[in-house]
Amino acid sequence: MLDLRSLEVFYWVATLSGFRRAAEKLHMTQPAVSARIAQLEEALDCRLLDRSKAGAVLTAKGIELLGYAERMLKLHSEMVMALGPASGVRGTVRLGVSETIVHTWLSDLLKKIHAIYPKVTIEIEVDVSGVLRDQLVSGEVDVALLLGPISAPRIKNLPICDYPLRCFASPALGLPDRVVTAAELLAHPIITYSRVTRPYLELMERLASGSARGPRVFANSSLSSIVRMTLDGIGVGVVAEVAIREERHSGRLRLVRTEFDTDMPRLSYTASTMDRPDNLLASAVAALAQSTAAAWEREAAPGPT
Repeated sequence: MLDLRSLEVFYWVATLSGFRRAAEKLHMTQPAVSARIAQLEEALDCRLLDRSKAGAVLTAKGIELLGYAERMLKLHSEMVMALGPASGVRGTVRLGVSETIVHTWLSDLLKKIHAIYPKVTIEIEVDVSGVLRDQLVSGEVDVALLLGPISAPRIKNLPICDYPLRCFASPALGLPDRVVTAAELLAHPIITYSRVTRPYLELMERLASGSARGPRVFANSSLSSIVRMTLDGIGVGVVAEVAIREERHSGRLRLVRTEFDTDMPRLSYTASTMDRPDNLLASAVAALAQSTAAAWEREAAPGPT
């Protein structure tokens, strides 16, 4: 039986290299998946997959069919997205998000998604970019808003925003209201992102020469905790400027100008998705993330220094 559902089953068996994984993905029983493949092979009068304990391996005809199946499934998804009303689109988008975005414009994005696609469910996973990358590649999330781009096969990276790291401190810390030297800055602990993140590694490269002993760093995987410790005067917080906008507006934190401000790392985020025929909704969400980030930056007023 040569129909779209059978082609979809074949595509996922081939892509996931196994009947069990495809059955889990499609919410089918494994015998039902096997039956669909057998019907396809009978209709086309050729063997498409070689079965083994290690999984399912495509034959030469299977490889040829996979290209057709992928194009047909993608065309079907494009037709549904283009011709049907957005309000009728259904599905679930698993969204992986870096914490800086959670503290800035994620809420605006969720409101926009709900307004356009009211029947779509969003599942959110918040983690560091390295973990989100692995989850996207393994298929655990559909869209990852993370420090990118990701260099991996079939990953599409859409640039969404770019934020510089800056130094901030509580007025109670007593840092002078001028450009401070590296020695003055590093007399206090530096409170910043987790040791497993790219911003931490890049920041350490820039700060290492500022003190003979090296900076004292309180690395933290929670942005909220970094901000709280900085507000409490424990040290100098080094985070994306946009993440502490409210604290700056209220005067509870102030910008600390340093000798190396122009050389500070930048956080460049992408909305990354896997290029799959069933992932057009995820691509639409990625595009919404890009426009939401741009609108948020235009509307946000600069705070006092």
